[in-house]
Amino acid sequence: MPGSFDVPPLTLGSDPSARRRWIFRLVLMMTVFTLFLMAVGSATRVMDAGLACPDWPLCFGTLVPPMDLQIFLEWFHRLLATSLGLMAIALAALSMAWRQALPAWVPYAAAAALGLVTLQGILGGLTVTALLRFDIVTAHLGTGLLFFCLLTAITVGLAPFRGTGCARWLRLAAAIATLCVYGQSLLGGLVSSQWAVQQCLYGDRLCGVLSSHLMGVVPATLSVLGVVIVAWRSPALAPLLRHLSFSLLPLVALQVALGWSTLQLKLQVPALTVAHQLIGATLLGVLVAIATLAWRDGLPQTLRSPAPFPEG
Repeated sequence: MPGSFDVPPLTLGSDPSARRRWIFRLVLMMTVFTLFLMAVGSATRVMDAGLACPDWPLCFGTLVPPMDLQIFLEWFHRLLATSLGLMAIALAALSMAWRQALPAWVPYAAAAALGLVTLQGILGGLTVTALLRFDIVTAHLGTGLLFFCLLTAITVGLAPFRGTGCARWLRLAAAIATLCVYGQSLLGGLVSSQWAVQQCLYGDRLCGVLSSHLMGVVPATLSVLGVVIVAWRSPALAPLLRHLSFSLLPLVALQVALGWSTLQLKLQVPALTVAHQLIGATLLGVLVAIATLAWRDGLPQTLRSPAPFPEG
């Protein structure tokens, strides 16, 4: 169907189309894996398990320590992060080795992803050795979100897409909304890393940090609604762009509802807090996908859609 992804089953091969399929599937898997990793990281944070392993990179000086729930969360988070780092190395190596079969930007993007995941690993170690210092924890979150956004952009940039050349204003609206939601996510990271909700509700401290996150809901929500309105008023928009834009409505509604619920319940339900952060990351990823597709929609017809993935 025009405007949709149509990727047949992955097969081995040495021809350019087979290599593009391998890279596309690898980066798609990494994108989903990163979202899951962020959910586990959020659970580690809200369960107060960030220092369950007091040393780094080992845990109690061993690869597999005796487990309780908190130790498992921190250990499992590190295991997932290490696995993702190995995938990033593979992506960078394959992108360089197969660069003749890929768009010219892919090896550079893969190298940037490897750089970000390396920085993320360093920051992850510092969060332990610096005893969860709030600025390092927030930087850890911000870098992880940037890595997730880059993987999303690579995935969408490689996927077959048939545009209509009518996404000029959507491109601008999606870029603005992406920046607003990313900034709001960082404010949420500051609230989480400083336990600002508890500090404000029970000690009348850090209420300014909490208020900044609450006020940030307004520009973030309005900018997302702006994307939906632009898509609605663009009748010739590619179907995939239209569907992604309209999916923002339930996502932003759910995100606001989860945020309100976590605040009303004073963060006493960890699952709600994890869901709030997970939906926020998903919302950001969808915005990045829209912005990337809208940018591709503005390219000349010969560059707008890469060659399809043939069977075989």
